[in-house]
Amino acid sequence: MGEYEVLTASLAVACAAVLGLAVALARTRRRWRAAVGERGWLLEREREGAAEAAIAAERDRIARELHDIVSHNVSLMVVQASAAREVLGTMPDEAATALRAVEDAGRGALTELRHLLGLLAPAPDGTDGDPGPGARSVGAPLAPQPGLDRLGPLVDRISFAGLPVEVHVSGEPCPLPQGVDVTAYRIIQEALTNALRHGDGGTARVTVRYAGHALRVEILSTGPSVLTGTAPSATGGSPPPAARPRGEGTGRGLLGLRERVAVYGGELDARRRLGGGFRVRARIPLDRP
Repeated sequence: MGEYEVLTASLAVACAAVLGLAVALARTRRRWRAAVGERGWLLEREREGAAEAAIAAERDRIARELHDIVSHNVSLMVVQASAAREVLGTMPDEAATALRAVEDAGRGALTELRHLLGLLAPAPDGTDGDPGPGARSVGAPLAPQPGLDRLGPLVDRISFAGLPVEVHVSGEPCPLPQGVDVTAYRIIQEALTNALRHGDGGTARVTVRYAGHALRVEILSTGPSVLTGTAPSATGGSPPPAARPRGEGTGRGLLGLRERVAVYGGELDARRRLGGGFRVRARIPLDRP
């Protein structure tokens, strides 16, 4: 074999090798592009799933806040309006006081709803925006959600509406994370609102206990016993029954409370008491990362 034939064979082998490498490279690039495309599709699906989950969680949060605001204030308004109607002809001063309570509850509901709507669509300057005609202030800054520091006014409103409430605080009070603080307040608010709507002249007792690494909240309310038909007091005795508007709830309140507590790894138990009324207990860890 001459030198020319050797060079020709070598060149042919080199060309075949280059061609093989080119084919392999093309296949590799196609596989890489396919993998990148699939990865991008998966990432897009993950982003869409995360966005849908976030939207669902936000809808649930807004639904809970709306329920807490509307249920509490409207229940107070119904009770006070009923009381005003009963004494309108005989005790006008008491009727006027009850109507003022209706007005205050309605104004409070509008204020809280305005704050909530301001969070959903704030003005460019970070305020709630236009509160509408008849409001006391325009462009009021966003206010924090209520916490246990507003437990006193809540108890006063419930007591004035006709449900005597006792409050006991044990342990060493400590600063609470904002979410835990709001959750504890909403638990008490929902339990007292339900007791006011369905208690039929009973009483309620609220206990807040700072227990080391957890916050414990208990609300005991009295109501008509299925055995005797009377409403024993939470602290003893049997107050006379009083007329109270009754109604069947949708269960959204307790479901929302369980969801709130579960976010912080806590537990909530709500059940009817054997002697009448309800008991709501919640334990919320304070040391959860």
